[in-house]
Amino acid sequence: MNKFLLVLVLSTGILFSTTYASNKDSNTNGEEEAFDPTEMIMHHIADAHVWHIVSWGKGDKQIHIQIPLPIILYDKGKVHCFLYSRFNNDTHIAESQGSYFLYHHGKIYNSDANGTIQYDQEGHIINTAPLDFSLKRNVWSMWLSIALLIWIFVTVAKSYKNGPAKPKGIQALMEPLIQFVNDDIVRMQIGEEKARRFAPYLLTVFFFIWINNMLGLVPFFPGASNFTGNISVTMVLAVFTFLITNINGTTNYWKHTLIAPGVPFFVKLILVPVEIIGLFTKPFALMIRLLANITAGHIIILSLASLIFVLKSIYIAPVSILLSLIMFMLELLVALLQAYIFTLLSALFIGMAVQDTEH
Repeated sequence: MNKFLLVLVLSTGILFSTTYASNKDSNTNGEEEAFDPTEMIMHHIADAHVWHIVSWGKGDKQIHIQIPLPIILYDKGKVHCFLYSRFNNDTHIAESQGSYFLYHHGKIYNSDANGTIQYDQEGHIINTAPLDFSLKRNVWSMWLSIALLIWIFVTVAKSYKNGPAKPKGIQALMEPLIQFVNDDIVRMQIGEEKARRFAPYLLTVFFFIWINNMLGLVPFFPGASNFTGNISVTMVLAVFTFLITNINGTTNYWKHTLIAPGVPFFVKLILVPVEIIGLFTKPFALMIRLLANITAGHIIILSLASLIFVLKSIYIAPVSILLSLIMFMLELLVALLQAYIFTLLSALFIGMAVQDTEH
């Protein structure tokens, strides 16, 4: 427990150091600009072309330790590949094969050697942009989680190679979790006969979401990615559940959805459209629930960390740090809970679609 609390305190310290480094530099008049928590929070939860580790200092003396990620652009028939570090720290301009690119608020635009930005009358940027196929932080975080999943399950599988034995090490942690998902979620919702068919997908979804949620709570490399708080990620997971559910739907499932047998005709006029809409609202709810809960947790922790810099008082620091630690511990539960809820609802939807009975 002491080691666990030490890790939480160190993680919170790094979070506060990066929060402080996100404060704006002094302006040309030498007056310190007001700290903008919204800009800092959006910067931390958004995807990025760089993996930030830690920052300290201020103004011209500010130092950033970060890992530049590959930039892959397609523009005017040419493919441009280089690291994020090629962008100048001051001008945010990078040159590649005679073309100039400007990095502006997380997006890459075509520009000239001076980094000129053109705006329309409404203040929108009208610079053209290349096709961006860059491998951003969320992609690398996904690959890291996949590597961890493969390592964990291969290690656990090897432990059973010599026959039944007393679980130890990582096997002792994973075995009850696997049994819980398989017995209390998959079999309970789908049934004994068909559970084995869908167990691999549901087990993979559970551990994939859980591991990525846990990595997102680490405020430094290789964590700090809001992967499951990205709508593209939650949408793909929800689409997989939608496809598996409806492709494997039985005749009775589609009959009750499209025809609603045994129901008066005037009720069918209302019930059938509601059922058809429900086919799409179920995965939509899965997508939004996971996205909202994970993103909300990151925002709350960062908001608590920002209190010190918003109120500009050292006396608020103990309260802010304590509340941040409490939220960190609560988010550990939320990380597991959201993986459980997504898996449970997916199993429920699949079980409703593959049941053989009429009612």
